[in-house]
Amino acid sequence: MTWMRSLQARIVLTTVVLMAVVCAVVGIGAALSLRHYLGEQLAQEVSRTVGFTANPPNDDSDHRPPPPDAGSGIGGGDGTSRIEVRSIDGQVVSAAALGNFRSADQPLSAVQVAPVLAVTPDQGSPGDPGAEAVTLPGLGTYFMEARTVSDGSVVAVGISTARMDATVGRLAVIEIVIFAIGVAVAGVIAAFATGATLRPLHRVSATARRVSELPLERGEVELDDRVPEADADPRTEVGQVGVALNRMLGHVAGALEVRQESETRVRRFVADASHELRTPLAAIRGYSELARRRSDELPPEVAAMLERVGSQTERMTLLVEDLLLLARLDAGRPLARERVDLARIVADVVADAHAVASDHHWSLQLPEDPEAIGFDVVGDPERLHQVVANLLANARTHTPSGTHVVAGLSRRGDTVRLEVSDDGPGIAPDLLGHVFERFARGDTGRARTTGSTGLGLSIVSAVVTEHGGTLGVTSVPGDTRFAVALPAADRGGPSLPPVTAPVSVRRG
Repeated sequence: MTWMRSLQARIVLTTVVLMAVVCAVVGIGAALSLRHYLGEQLAQEVSRTVGFTANPPNDDSDHRPPPPDAGSGIGGGDGTSRIEVRSIDGQVVSAAALGNFRSADQPLSAVQVAPVLAVTPDQGSPGDPGAEAVTLPGLGTYFMEARTVSDGSVVAVGISTARMDATVGRLAVIEIVIFAIGVAVAGVIAAFATGATLRPLHRVSATARRVSELPLERGEVELDDRVPEADADPRTEVGQVGVALNRMLGHVAGALEVRQESETRVRRFVADASHELRTPLAAIRGYSELARRRSDELPPEVAAMLERVGSQTERMTLLVEDLLLLARLDAGRPLARERVDLARIVADVVADAHAVASDHHWSLQLPEDPEAIGFDVVGDPERLHQVVANLLANARTHTPSGTHVVAGLSRRGDTVRLEVSDDGPGIAPDLLGHVFERFARGDTGRARTTGSTGLGLSIVSAVVTEHGGTLGVTSVPGDTRFAVALPAADRGGPSLPPVTAPVSVRRG
């Protein structure tokens, strides 16, 4: 059914249907014309025969030709091709199917004669076709004509239409065979012709398909694919499509270059600004810490203000570090590559979260024998630590006190899977598809009450992608799950110390 949706299939099917309709009209017309012609000839033969039979020649009258031999006429060649019935006042005198030199006459039954008696005698002159078709039981259809003889009797003569029907039937069979071959040949030729005609359109479609598969949403894109000059001739319909597609691709390539230049400038600005901000922020943080050491010499209001300056400076420093990290990842700077025990990192981060937010219930879920399974990956330990820390911080920030947060590790073939789940209120459905975007927050207002910058999950996504992993999220009220899948390291590397964590651990 997919093939029938193509333009080539529809053109071929339309051609075949039109050819079949034309052949059917021509064939039916030819068969009807032949039948009409043969019917007229048979009617004239019947008229001549009945005229000769009703008024046979004698020695004193004009010499008439002998009656036609029904065996050699259109009616047929067997003994039942011609019948003759004589009657007087409706009473049958004689009724027989006349034979020829190969067969004798055969009498007709009363049932077979009854339709003949219903034929009205024709008083026309001999040779005038006045025959009518009559069906005789057991004999078939005959062209019948009746004449009144001078002695008052009525003679009816009929010739069978079997040979005429056979001739028309043979013509119909020949037409069907010839027309079927013609339609099949026309379909094959149409398929090859349309295939050759549409081949440039297929090449244009292939170009558009290759361009549609390119990742155009981010990064530098080389959009060099174009429709060949041979398929971009504006004098043809397909060429006009090719020209329009090339023009569109040129506009898209230009827009992508402008977008890439803009993104490059923004990334360079963010990286430069973040780098330049680190020095004054470090100075502000240092001076505020020195001032807070002498807070006993300052008024309470000034000490409180210095405390706020220090906390906000720390927060700004973290934001700048996050922006700088994202800028470096966007610029494609390589991360460190070493063997990392992900179980150790998760245990450390869960322990830190337990110390920072004791109002939440933190759990670490590991298999029965993590050492035998192995949770080693290859990557940057600091960045992987940040991935786990950001996921737990996200759960801590966006869930109320008393929420249960579980960090679990599992191994599936060559993939290490980290899953962080909580039984909090969940993520709004309209936000679920944007949680990994930068500056995406559940609270869309500018007054941030949760302290979230909207960069934590975007950093998780960027770091996981840089490590060749995948990241997903599902959320319903009471069950929110972030799943990270990373390629496992080769088990042939050096062994690492066992995992220890001062938090509740669930195994199973």
